[in-house]
Amino acid sequence: MTDWLIRTFVHDPQDVSSPEVRTSYGRLAGIVGIVCNVALCLFKGLVGIAAGSVSMVADAVNNLSDASSNVISLLGFKMASKPPDMNHPYGHGRYEYLAGLSVAALVVAIGFNLVTGSIRRIISPEPVEFGPFVVLALSVSILVKLWMMAFNLRIGRAIRSDALLATGMDSRNDVITTASVLAAAVISHFTGVQLDAWAGIAVGAFILWSGFDLLRKAISPLLGRAPSPELVQYIHDKIMSYPGVLGTHDLMVHDYGPGRQFASAHVEMSGSEGVYRSHDTLDNIEQDFKREGLIMTLHYDPIVTDDPNVKDMRHWIDTSIKEQINPLLSIHDLRTVPGPTHTNVIFDCVRPAGLALTDSQLKKRISDIVTARYPKAVCKVTIDQSYVSPRQ
Repeated sequence: MTDWLIRTFVHDPQDVSSPEVRTSYGRLAGIVGIVCNVALCLFKGLVGIAAGSVSMVADAVNNLSDASSNVISLLGFKMASKPPDMNHPYGHGRYEYLAGLSVAALVVAIGFNLVTGSIRRIISPEPVEFGPFVVLALSVSILVKLWMMAFNLRIGRAIRSDALLATGMDSRNDVITTASVLAAAVISHFTGVQLDAWAGIAVGAFILWSGFDLLRKAISPLLGRAPSPELVQYIHDKIMSYPGVLGTHDLMVHDYGPGRQFASAHVEMSGSEGVYRSHDTLDNIEQDFKREGLIMTLHYDPIVTDDPNVKDMRHWIDTSIKEQINPLLSIHDLRTVPGPTHTNVIFDCVRPAGLALTDSQLKKRISDIVTARYPKAVCKVTIDQSYVSPRQ
């Protein structure tokens, strides 16, 4: 079924880097979700009202909220596909993140209302009818949601969409909640213990918890989350694979929506190489990244390679601060200015997020380590902040 839908409604489905293909996938997922969730809502809602089951009606309302989420996601994909304009030169990709945030807020509101409604039902209980239609409605819902989970997860992975991956996990949650409602109905029928309202609270609480989790995930990219360690490692390894590149640092990745990333980095190359040759290498790296869909800007950092003392000092300092202070520290752009009484050792140090030391404390620790080995050294350290996740 999934393969047929993709072949029928997505033109050139393998070209997932294309904004048009991505929008087609999002449109397909949204329409399928709306149709399935509205049908489940009507089916379970009518059966639940006839049976007087608050938990079943709550589960039907959850499907309605899922349909509303699909509508919001569909609009999000549509608006995110708008091309850049004068006021938004990086495009409108973050509309997809805003859609995810709206969906999360809606889920939280639905969960809260279901919990409060179930509490009122506990205070003022009403009889619940049990029959084959109740079992049929809930069983069909579980099967449909299992398929929707697999459908959304497959498309979400194909186009690397956090919104669709979240939709897939939400379908998984629906399977759990519907199964809980079914179990409560069966137990209540055979034991006489009325668990319907309590199951409604459980369903509502689970939806509420899922909503807050979705809120957290939706807010993260809008706040500017760090790129994944896998992406950081890939960018590092690709840059280092080019001839003449000796090191790279100060990587920044800016996310303007799925498939719309911009990055910058500094690249260390031998100062003895010709400037035009080094520039040509950096230009080739930038163009290769661009062909992969990542707009990369690189800064050329010439370093001394013909002085073995400077080279050894750089390696020793970098290794020592990792061993004695923090393994995620790194240094770059080291140069020395010798004088009659002392030697200025000038370099930058990249500190990871969350390091307990202040910049001043870190500078002193580094200086103490260096002067213990090089008594005439005077460290001039510039502390840089890391803007990426640590590489594995």
